[in-house]
Amino acid sequence: MPLAVTEKEDIQALVRSGLPTLTEAEFWICRIRNAAMARAFLTAAPVTTAADLSVHQTTAVQIALSAEGMRALGLPAEVVGGFSPEFVAGLAGDPSRSRRLGDVGPSAPGAWTWGYPRAPDVLVMLYAEPGGLDALRQQIATLAGELAFDVTVLPTSDMGGHEPFGFVDGVSQPAIDWGGTRSPGTPDDLEYGSLITAGEFLLGYENEYGRFTGRPTIAPTGAAIDLLPAAADDPQRRDVGRNGAYLVFRQLRQDVRSFWRFAAEQAGPAGAQGLAEAMVGRKISGDPLEPVLARPLPGVGPAPASLEQNNFTFGADPDGTVCPLGAHIRRANPRTADMPGGRGDILSRAVRMLGWTKEDPRADVVAASRFHRIVRRGREYGESADPATLMQEDAPDPLCGLNFICLNANISRQFEFVQSAWVMSAKFDGLTGEQDPVLGNRVPVPQTEPTSGFSLPSPAGPARRLGALPQFVTVIGGAYFFLPGVRALRFMASEPAA
Repeated sequence: MPLAVTEKEDIQALVRSGLPTLTEAEFWICRIRNAAMARAFLTAAPVTTAADLSVHQTTAVQIALSAEGMRALGLPAEVVGGFSPEFVAGLAGDPSRSRRLGDVGPSAPGAWTWGYPRAPDVLVMLYAEPGGLDALRQQIATLAGELAFDVTVLPTSDMGGHEPFGFVDGVSQPAIDWGGTRSPGTPDDLEYGSLITAGEFLLGYENEYGRFTGRPTIAPTGAAIDLLPAAADDPQRRDVGRNGAYLVFRQLRQDVRSFWRFAAEQAGPAGAQGLAEAMVGRKISGDPLEPVLARPLPGVGPAPASLEQNNFTFGADPDGTVCPLGAHIRRANPRTADMPGGRGDILSRAVRMLGWTKEDPRADVVAASRFHRIVRRGREYGESADPATLMQEDAPDPLCGLNFICLNANISRQFEFVQSAWVMSAKFDGLTGEQDPVLGNRVPVPQTEPTSGFSLPSPAGPARRLGALPQFVTVIGGAYFFLPGVRALRFMASEPAA
């Protein structure tokens, strides 16, 4: 059984919460100008921890570093090289990675406003209650000094719980097993659940494979290194990664006017919302198109809203006649289990192993969701408009989008898998010539096969196939960061000689 997470005072708060009451926020992407001053700032910065969330917080500060930032601080090569290859190479550091992630065409790194050709060194995230951001900004700027960093500020907006296209956002999130109650690989995994081991999001803990994700550990040879926690799988070494998470940051520009005008052109003004909801897979309100289940799923709830909006699977909708097979939420989380529709009893397992079931016959070709979950912590930016306004011919073109942020312990198996194998795949779940209808880049693959389609299956006849979907979302910046534990952050800020 995985270990319980007890060192909440060493874990940055963002792992535990998206800080929803701190509605003002901005993100500083920083290039280190003076390493000594940067180390002093990182040592003294008032980082908010998961333990701090036990009492009301009016502000919060979170700090993450890129591989470039670690090198600029003077961390030994053995430490930087001990992190994952994806993190070390960077989000835009490999053309083949960019192709897999769909960062081509208008989203290619060469067109980004930041993050290419070199990632920022440090990411400083500021959060505050309404009216409190100015004071926090001044406090952190004073602490950092004028010479430590070159700073670019990415502002955010409070859209009242909605993302720029107008849909209620953040409904579906995995529940992290802080108490270590899960036992992966048991009959419980034969059906979908949203309770996921802490090691899928935090390094230094067992993941859904029952193993520890690789990360740098160091022999205790000095005072700074001794500040680090002992590695759970090797108590003789100090764990640089423990209580930290990889943070994926992608700034997305959303063409909300094009999205709603396309929906109106295809379905008419009266049917535009229904088509938009089919593309997303949820109603504007956040409610699923699928009916909720009578029994609660593991990890869903206990809030009534969670049960109403998140307590469902796609098992009873194998043909996608309720929620289209290629809808955004179905791609981002297919809600599959180790055995499609399976329950823990021997008879049920036998029935499914022999194929004697009417449930989704294709579900076994989509990997079990529990190995590919991410925790999303993004914030919107800019100003959007209501759908009715955006459908009009003279509608304004709001400059808005999402500062997409997610946390995971394995960039390749979690974020990159979801993005490449599910979101950008033109053959997801047996489909052909379709990408995510919201996030897809519409670039033909490999060179001639279109990806701009979207199918609307019908129980009464052939599916309706839409074509020539525009690109609604463009990547304009991004980087891979590491959100370290507080002790690891102080270690990284120590003098290189230590």
